[in-house]
Amino acid sequence: MMEDLIRLLHEGDHSLVVANGDVCTFDGRGVNDLYSLFKEDPGFLKGASVADKVVGKGAAALMILGGVGELHADLISEPALALLTTARVRVLYEKKVPQIRNRARTGCCPVEKLCRDAATAEECLPLIEEFMNSIK
Repeated sequence: MMEDLIRLLHEGDHSLVVANGDVCTFDGRGVNDLYSLFKEDPGFLKGASVADKVVGKGAAALMILGGVGELHADLISEPALALLTTARVRVLYEKKVPQIRNRARTGCCPVEKLCRDAATAEECLPLIEEFMNSIK
């Protein structure tokens, strides 16, 4: 099953693929699609299998809060992996990095930076919500 999601992620050039009975693909940037899914249809994440290109601590927090069962990440940050491991989410990844970089590659991803000092997924959520509200 996960192999099919990974193939769909890459062949369709999607940013995120979520499977829980139905398979949904997403093409947004950052945590936008995952945040929208978490807010609008959180039950779909419960026990879901997810393939994602880039997973930082914010995305990891949303997956944990949504109850994701397993994750494949092409690229994952060390803080995201630590949070997911603590929450006992099954994680496979291609490459691990100290932090996710911003799009300009001039520094840390803004959501990763916001969540840096949060100890739990629950502590990350209000930070992510504030960020999402600021970019609307």
